[in-house]
Amino acid sequence: MKRFILFCFLMIFSNGIFSQEKYTLSGYIKEAQSGEYLIGANIFLKETFQGVTTNQYGFYSITVNKGVYDVDFSFLGLKSVSKRIDLSKDLRINISLENMSIITDEVIVESEADKNIQSTEMSQVKVNVKTIKQLPAVMGEVDVLKTIQLLPGVQSSGEGNSGFYVRGGGPDQNLVLLDEATVYNASHLFGFFSVFNADAIKDINLIKGGMPAQYGGRLASVLDISMKEGNNQKFEVDGGIGLISSRLTIQGPIKKDTSSFIISARRTYIDAILNPLISDSSSIKGSGYYFFDLTSKINYKISDKDRLFLSGYFGRDVFTFRNSKRGFKFDIPWGNATASFRWNHLFNDKLFVNTSIIFSDYQFSFGAEQGAEESVFEFKLNSSIRDWNTKIDFSYMPNYSHKIKFGSQFTYHTFVPGSVSGRAGETIFEPENIFKQRSNEAALYISDDIKLTDNFSAHLGLRYSSFHYGDNININSFLKKEITLDTSNVYRNIEPRISLRYTLNKSTSIKSSYTENYQYIHLASTSSVSLPTDLWVPSSSKIKPLFGQQIAFGLFKNFKQNTWETSIEGYYKKMNNLIEYKEGVFPEDNTNTNQDDGFTFGDGYSYGLEFFIKKTKGKTTGWVGYTISKTNRNFNELNSGLEFPAKYDRTHDLSVTMSHEINKKWFVSAIFVYATGNTFTPPLERYVLDGYIITEFADRNSYRMIPYHRLDVSATYTRNKWKKFNSSWNFGIYNVYNRKNPYFVYFDYDGEGSLVEGGLDPKAYQVSLFPMIPSITWNFNF
Repeated sequence: MKRFILFCFLMIFSNGIFSQEKYTLSGYIKEAQSGEYLIGANIFLKETFQGVTTNQYGFYSITVNKGVYDVDFSFLGLKSVSKRIDLSKDLRINISLENMSIITDEVIVESEADKNIQSTEMSQVKVNVKTIKQLPAVMGEVDVLKTIQLLPGVQSSGEGNSGFYVRGGGPDQNLVLLDEATVYNASHLFGFFSVFNADAIKDINLIKGGMPAQYGGRLASVLDISMKEGNNQKFEVDGGIGLISSRLTIQGPIKKDTSSFIISARRTYIDAILNPLISDSSSIKGSGYYFFDLTSKINYKISDKDRLFLSGYFGRDVFTFRNSKRGFKFDIPWGNATASFRWNHLFNDKLFVNTSIIFSDYQFSFGAEQGAEESVFEFKLNSSIRDWNTKIDFSYMPNYSHKIKFGSQFTYHTFVPGSVSGRAGETIFEPENIFKQRSNEAALYISDDIKLTDNFSAHLGLRYSSFHYGDNININSFLKKEITLDTSNVYRNIEPRISLRYTLNKSTSIKSSYTENYQYIHLASTSSVSLPTDLWVPSSSKIKPLFGQQIAFGLFKNFKQNTWETSIEGYYKKMNNLIEYKEGVFPEDNTNTNQDDGFTFGDGYSYGLEFFIKKTKGKTTGWVGYTISKTNRNFNELNSGLEFPAKYDRTHDLSVTMSHEINKKWFVSAIFVYATGNTFTPPLERYVLDGYIITEFADRNSYRMIPYHRLDVSATYTRNKWKKFNSSWNFGIYNVYNRKNPYFVYFDYDGEGSLVEGGLDPKAYQVSLFPMIPSITWNFNF
C-alpha cells in the first residue's frame, strides 16, 4: 500500500519539471439557445491530436506548448465551432454552440464516439435524455431508471419495477445522486416509476466499475444525475398529458446571460379518475393513490470566475385505503426531499473548485385505525434517514497529460429505524423518546487521470474514509462543547482505485480496473423488490461495514468510422459483511429500539461477462446488451450454512433497443427484453404436528420462476411547428404480445378436506401484473 501511495504521489506531482514553454487555453462551453453549460463537450487540437472534455459545470482547460493551433469545439447534436488560435499567452475563450436540425458533421459524431476508446473510464455509460424520451415506456411515463435497466450488467428487480441491481450488488449498493444529493428511495408507486422527471434532467452518468475516488460509500455503482440549469436566453414551457399523469416545466432567465430558473412538476391522477366512479355507498369510498414531485433550480453568474447554484427536489407518494363496513382505514405517505447549494470558483486557468452544502431526507409513515371512537385502535409507524453533507472538490489541470482531482466530504446521518406509537380506546402507547441513531461519515480523496505515453493512460485514485457511530454523536451538543466526541467507535479504511487503458490502434483499446469500496450504511429488506418499508441502518459495533473488491477487464472496438461501438467486459466481485434479517425476524419486531440483534451477516461473490453493440449513426440507431453472470451468497445462519443464489441472481439478461426516423414527422422505437426467471423459496411440505401446522421449505432460492420476456413499441408523430408552439403525440404499447410474466408465486390447496384428514392437493399459482397496455401522451413546447 505504501508503494502504491508513493507511486500516485510521484505520478501526480512529477509533471512539468523539464517542460517547454507552455500556455493554457480554458473557458466554458454552453448551448447558445438555452445558455445551458454543456457536460462532456469536446475540445480538440488538430495539430497535436490532443483533446479534453468539459467538466460537470461546462469548464475546460488544456495546457500545451506555445504555438498556433486549429481548435474544434463540438458536442453531439450541436454545430461545431472551429477557431485558429495563437497560443503565445494564456487564453480564456468561452464558446456557444448552436443547434442544428440534421447532424451531418462527422467530427461531432466521431469525437463523441471516440470516448469509449480513448478515455480511461471503464464500465461507465452516459445516457442521452433525448434517447430516454424516444423509447417505449410503461403507461407512457418516461422513466430514467427503466432505461438504465436496458444496459448490460444492470438488472431490473421485477415486472415494471424501476429498482435496479448492478453486477450482483443489492439495491442499497447503488449511490443515486441528484445534483450531488443522495436519493435513498428513487421510486414512486412501490417501485414502478422513478422519482426523476426527465424534463428537468440534463445529464445521466452510470458507473458500474472502476469507480473514481471522488465517489464512495457504496459497493456496486454510481448513478450521477445532473439537473438542467434553466434557459437564460428566453422563457420556455414544456409539458405532457398522459393517461395516468401530467407534467409541466417552466424555465427562463431571471437576468439574461446571468441568472435563470427551472421549475418542473408532475402528478398522477389515478385517484381523480377512479373516485367519481366509486359510489358514495361503497365501503371503499375515499381510498386512492397518487404521487407528485417538484424539481427546481436557480443559478446566478457572479463573474466569469464565480457561479452559484441552488437546486431542490420534493416528492411524495400518498396511498390511502378505507373500508367503512369493517371500520378500518390506513394511510401510507412516503417520499424524498433534497436541497443542494453549490459555489463554483475558478482560482486560475488550471484550478477549479466546487463547494457544496447538501441536505437529503427520506421519510416513511404507516398509520392504521380500526373501530368506533370509544374503542378505536390506532397504530402508527415512522422511519426515516436524514443527511447533512458538505463537500469541497478541486480539479487541477496542470497540462494535457494530467487531470487531478482532490477534495473532502463530510456527512452527518440521523437514522430512525422504526418508531411506533398507538392508542387503544383511551390508552395511549407512545415512546418517551424517539429512538435515533446518529453517525458521521467523512472522506478525503485524490486522483489523477494521467497519460503516460501516446497509447497508455491510467486513472490512479486513493480514498480515505471514516465512519463514527455511537450514542454521543450530537452535533448541537458538540458545538456547544457539552460533549466530547468519542473517537473509539470509528471505522477507518483506505480504498485504492486504479483504471488502465492501452490503445491498440485508433479504433481499438483494452482496459482494466481494480477498486476497493467500503459501505457504512445498509438497507435491511425482506423482499427482492426495494420497498418504502425497507429500513436503513448504520454500521455499529455489531454491524460491520460492507467491503467490496472488484476487478474488471474489457476490449473496446469501433467499426465503420465509429458508426458501431462494441465492447466485451468481464468482472469478478467479492463482497463481505452482507446483511440479512435472521430467520423469522421482521422489521416491526424491534421498533423503538436498536435493530442490530435482528440481523445476520455473510459474504457473497459475483462474476460475469457483458456484451454491448451500439449503432450511433443513421436514421436507425439502438443497441444490444447481453449479460451472462452468477451471484451467490453464504450466511452461516441461513440455509443451513450452505451457499445459495442471491434473490436477484440471473444467468442470462438480454435487451435490444431500436429507434428509427421514418421522416420528419414520424419516429418509431421498440424494446425487447429477455431474462432468466427470478429465484424464490417454495414450501415443500405442510403437515400438522401436535395441533400445530408445520411448513417445510426448500433450500433458499433453489427454484426459479419461468423466464421473463416482453416487447414494447412506440410511435411519435410531430406536428408542423405553429409559430413558437411545438407539439407531438406519442403512441405506445407495453407488452405487445400480452406475455403473462410472473410477478410472484404463491401456494394454495385444491380439493376438499383438511390437512389432518387429507383430500387437499397443493398447487403453485403465478400472479402476473401487467397485460398488454396501450398508452397515449400529448407533449408540447412553446
